[in-house]
Formats: sequence, C-alpha cells, structure tokens
Amino acid sequence: MAKKPRAAAGPAPAGTAQLTAPSAAPKADYPGQGFGLPEHGQGSVASMPRRVLALFIDWLLSMLIAYGLTHSQFWTIVVFAIEVYVLTATTGFTVGKRLVGIRTIRTNGDLVGFWWALVRTAILLTAIPPLLTDRDLRGLHDRASDTVVIRV
Repeated sequence: MAKKPRAAAGPAPAGTAQLTAPSAAPKADYPGQGFGLPEHGQGSVASMPRRVLALFIDWLLSMLIAYGLTHSQFWTIVVFAIEVYVLTATTGFTVGKRLVGIRTIRTNGDLVGFWWALVRTAILLTAIPPLLTDRDLRGLHDRASDTVVIRV
C-alpha cells in the first residue's frame, strides 16, 4: 500500500503540538545586510583589514603622545583609551579611522554617544572580544554597544 504524500507544512491542527522548528530568518548574503547597509562602497560594513589598520594607527599615535608627554610608554593604554572614548562618542571617528575612511555609528545611524562609547571602549581594551566577530563583522564590543563600523 502506497503512503500518502505529506501535506505542506503549516500550522498544526488544534490540540496537537508542532514538532518541527519554525523556519529561520533568511540568511544575509553579505555583512550589514540585516541593518539595511549596502554591500559595497560608502555606508557598507568596514572590512577587518581597514579596522586593524585604524587600530594600529591609533595605537602608534597613542604611543607617540604618551612618550612625548611622559618619556614613558607606560601611559600608552591611558592615552589610547581616552582618544578612542572621546572621539568615538563625539564623532564616531578616531584618528586612525578617519585616515582609513571608516566610522563607528549606532545601528540606527546615530552617533555612539558617551555612555555607549564607554561600554564599547571598556570591552575593546580587553583585546579578545573585538576578535570574536559575527557575520556582520561586529565584535563583542560592537554588539554590546549596538554599533557597527562603516565605510565613509
């Protein structure tokens, strides 16, 4: 005896449990698609090489400032933290980000602001969370502060 073909999946009949998982949200084809950002060009998610280069520039600048002011590199982390916090909160740019053409914004397009810049900077300083990125290239520090780094 031949089996009847299964009916298309739909709501379970009243009084029965649905044993199949609901369909997942459609998978994004490129980073930032879920935020409505373009795939390429201005406003698209910044690539990791650009982000790392900006970080390197900011760190080098912080070293130079710390050494110039104190003749010690011990203060580099303090200078770096202040630069990243203040500039991210007020403009979304750091010196390094400005030079490589990227910017940090909230996912709704607003400036980061002082509270979320503080959260983001504190997590960034722990070093490992920024390396743990999702499909939108957002590190833990970006997800915690609801930010995304875009090209300008």
